[in-house]
Order: sequence, then C-alpha cells, then structure tokens
Amino acid sequence: MKILVINCGSSSLKYQLLDMDSEALLAKGLCERIGIDGHLKHQPQNGKPVFDQDVALPTHTEAIAAVLDKLTSAEYGVVANMAEIGAVGHRVVHGGEKFASSVVIDDAVMAAIQECVPLAPLHNPANITGIEACKAVMGDVPQVAVFDTAFHQSMPGKAFLYAIPYEYYTDLHVRRYGFHGTSHRYVSARAAEMMGKPMEELKLISCHMGNGSSICAIDGGKSVDTTMGLTPIAGVPMGTRCGDIDVSIPDFLCENTGKDIKTITNELNKKSGVLGVSGVSSDFRDLTKAAGEGNDRAALALEMFQYAVAKTVGAYAAAMNGVDGIIFTAGVGENDSAARAGICRYLGYLGVEICPECNKKRGEDTFISTPASKVKVMVIPTNEELVIARDTKALVEAH
Repeated sequence: MKILVINCGSSSLKYQLLDMDSEALLAKGLCERIGIDGHLKHQPQNGKPVFDQDVALPTHTEAIAAVLDKLTSAEYGVVANMAEIGAVGHRVVHGGEKFASSVVIDDAVMAAIQECVPLAPLHNPANITGIEACKAVMGDVPQVAVFDTAFHQSMPGKAFLYAIPYEYYTDLHVRRYGFHGTSHRYVSARAAEMMGKPMEELKLISCHMGNGSSICAIDGGKSVDTTMGLTPIAGVPMGTRCGDIDVSIPDFLCENTGKDIKTITNELNKKSGVLGVSGVSSDFRDLTKAAGEGNDRAALALEMFQYAVAKTVGAYAAAMNGVDGIIFTAGVGENDSAARAGICRYLGYLGVEICPECNKKRGEDTFISTPASKVKVMVIPTNEELVIARDTKALVEAH
C-alpha cells in the first residue's frame, strides 16, 4: 500500500509518499505561500528531476491537486496514477481528550477536531483544511488522523492537571495536553531497539529540540509527563516561544506597556524564547555563530536553553525514580553537538558520560555516551511521517 502523509500548516503543506510494503520513501515535498502566490518543491526519490518552481496555489485544494499532479506526472512522478495511493495520513495537532490513538476520519472525527480549535487556533484549522482539500481532490480515498496529543493521554492526573479551580478542567478542559507525541513515540521505540531491551522495562527521557521544543518522560513505553501544556508555548525556552514564565508577567506587561493581552500573548509566542533574549535570531545556528563572535546575549540564550533542558531531565529522572536512556531528536537535538554537550555537562550526577568523538556525529541513529556511562545517551533522527504512515496502514487494513 502506498500512503500519502500530509502535514498541513496555515499557508504551507509538507508531504511524503511512502510505499508501506517496504517503508520506502518514494517522494517528498513542500507547498509554501498558499493563499499568497504559491511555490512547490517536489523531490522524487527515483532519480527523476526535482521540481522547484512557483505555482499558483490560491487554496489548499489547489496545493493538493498540484502535489498529486507531480506525483503522477511522466517527468516528475513516482506512481502511474492516483489509484495507486491507497490512503492519506494527516498530522493533526490537537485531539483534546477525545483521542488517545489515531483514527479513521469520518464526520464525527471531523466534528471532534473542530471542537479542539480553541485549544489549537493556529494549527487545527489548517489541519481541517488539509483533510477537506484531500477529500475534494481524492474523493473517497480513506483518510486517517494522527494526533500530536494522543501519545500523552497516558499521563496521570498528577501530571496533567493544573493547580487551579477544578471546574476549569471539568467545564473548559484546561489541562496539560503535550505535543510532539508522534515524535516522542517514534524515538522512544527506536531507542528500545537500539538498547536491545523491551520498551516495558525502560525509563526514557526524550528531548525533542528544535524551533519548538518539548521534553517527555516515557516510563514503560508510556508518556508520564511532558513540558508543553494546554498549548505549545509551555516548557523550555524555544525559538520564539517563552516557555514557562510567572503567570503574572502578562498582566504586569499589559499594565506597564499599555499593550493588550492579545499583543502580549503574540509577543510571548513569536518574539520571545532565544530570539527575545539574544535579539539575534530564533535559529540556533545563528546564535552559535554570534556567540562565537563574542555576542554575550546570544551566548546567554544558548545557556538558558541548555540549563532549562538539563533541569527538566533531572526532574523527569526524579518523576520516574530513575532513567535508563536520554534521547536527543529534532533539528537541534539531531545536529547541534554543542547543545547536547552543554546539556549533558549538568548530568554527571546521573552517571552520564559523553564521548566527544561520538558526539560529533549528526543526523544518524547513534550512541553518544561512553560504554562506562550509567545512562545511555542517544541521537535519533525523528520520523513522524513514518509513524503516521504505519498507523494509517494498520487502521485502513483493519477498517
């Protein structure tokens, strides 16, 4: 079965086509500037040329049509016709408490995703648009929703509840949901394979570190705590998001700047994090370069990020009463050896020892801890698309 995986943003659409008989990647690509003017980069994996050009993409429906056109074209295609695509798997950011696993999409599922829009106003509407666009272009081809939040539905109440009036949870569903669940699920399963032990016997801490970052405590294969909360702004400082702050700060800023709460919330989401501290960039590569050139604020931003991740690792080791493995993944986790080393230098009390030579590797499954290290430390490139495709295949075949 060939499965198309869709990750839809408000003005973008990332995709992969996978042959799930072999789990081989057939093609991948990105539609950008949807609703503005449009650009498509399509990358076949069969030796055919890359398509990288401006294309009119007034809506996501045209974007899906453009993707299918390239997938099936004589010059750029990897399948003979659309009938070869057996199903579509969608990344959906927020499933609330309704979904603890992936599901085949029907009208009831669409209504439930719509109900979660207030919890993810930037993400769920785009995810809904992507699903509707696929239906418009592909008709009755089965579609599956894979939720970022689903993996974290195993968290106990002591971890997901906030110490606020309980009726805000019962009436408005205010709680910690967590995100990046598909990534944490993939890398933790891969870590168990690398360690040669059953997942059920392992206590793992997954550090998904990129422009958006979240840390997850995984005990016996289940998420028991994670840093992102009701929304993805919580946790460690990120590219542009502030992470955990004193909840009175927004009110204080409103009173002392004359800005309204929406403006302050926007700043905490889009102008804070390492960008806000450094004044340089939200890209960790830019910060590393600036810090190397003597920019103290860039260096401080990197130190704050590393310190926050290390503190969280310590907290999660305590929460699970131990840790067997620490995983670094996503853009920063997979590629930034200095960030990994900076975090691990706080973890000597856990018996963590890093091999400097091993830590130079990037973008591949590898151990970066020494044989003597009491805790295994790994770099594992995440593969959310493969998880989505696997879930889609299993559900469609069983449906």
